[in-house]
Amino acid sequence: MRILVTGGAGFIGSALVRRLIEHTDHEVLVFDKLTYAGVLSSLEPVAGSNRYGFVQADICDPEAVAKALADFKPEVVAHLAAESHVDRSIDGPGAFVQTNLVGTFVMLNQTLGYWRGLPEAEKAAFRFHHISTDEVFGSLGEDGFFTETTPYDPRSPYSASKAGSDHLVRAWGHTYGLPVLVTNCSNNYGPYHFPEKLIPLIIIRALNGEPLPVYGDGSNVRDWLFVDDHARALQAVFEKGEPGETYNVGGNAERKNIEVVTAICAILDRVRPKAQGQYADQITYVTDRPGHDHRYAIDASKIRADLGWTPSVTFEQGIEQTVVWYLENQSWWQDILGARYSTQRLGVSNG
Repeated sequence: MRILVTGGAGFIGSALVRRLIEHTDHEVLVFDKLTYAGVLSSLEPVAGSNRYGFVQADICDPEAVAKALADFKPEVVAHLAAESHVDRSIDGPGAFVQTNLVGTFVMLNQTLGYWRGLPEAEKAAFRFHHISTDEVFGSLGEDGFFTETTPYDPRSPYSASKAGSDHLVRAWGHTYGLPVLVTNCSNNYGPYHFPEKLIPLIIIRALNGEPLPVYGDGSNVRDWLFVDDHARALQAVFEKGEPGETYNVGGNAERKNIEVVTAICAILDRVRPKAQGQYADQITYVTDRPGHDHRYAIDASKIRADLGWTPSVTFEQGIEQTVVWYLENQSWWQDILGARYSTQRLGVSNG
């Protein structure tokens, strides 16, 4: 198939693109604006393939979107382009409304026009796959799981913008008949993760001998999903999923934030010990994130039953692989730190 991947230079997008080029015969066109979190070097492992192409453009630009659709003629649009960091959404919510809501509207409108012009057989086979987050469901208590029918209750500008984009996608399916798919995933981690997110942030700051910031008391819980497992799930959904359906994707690996941080410290103590002391000595508790959701957890039984997908990497395996990757690929993240992000605290300016 020909697959157009928006946001393909981002963390999850690049993992999907690498998987498709390395493990399938699909052709892929990456459509990415290359904002601060779009990192072309994340695509270097597959950039030489004759089944890979790249267009630098903005999903909010209808002419650019229409041209890419007309030129590439995709059978699948995998829509991952989004502003994604909760802390940044607290500081500057406008960019999240623009990219996540307006950009998704543009993608849907232009894709609808393209889809309507396809022959009937190609129209029936086409899929618009919108990749979203479990944060749209709000916050769980100590028990329970998010399912595909959990009511939406977003708590941050980021999750509200993603909730809105989910609703737009479903509306284009119901109103105009566009064959849409939606996936809502738990927290991803793994290689090529932009350093503003918790796990790479902790690894890098630990190696640099800096304080390791833990929000509040560190008891907030997330369900961690290894990014390559997520890429497999996305492929399963757009290849075999039923149009109009939603699939939750989770790693079945709930951990408190403090447990994630101490696990990273323990691996570093073993594989790159400090001259004195332990990495956990650098842990510092800081003022909590405004509106910090307490717990997320995914019930992924539907995608397992319908499409045969399950996570293959345990948290212990994945976090070890991730730490080792950052140790072995220091040039990748050093380039980012030097040019665009210095691991400073975000999300404290209250808009």
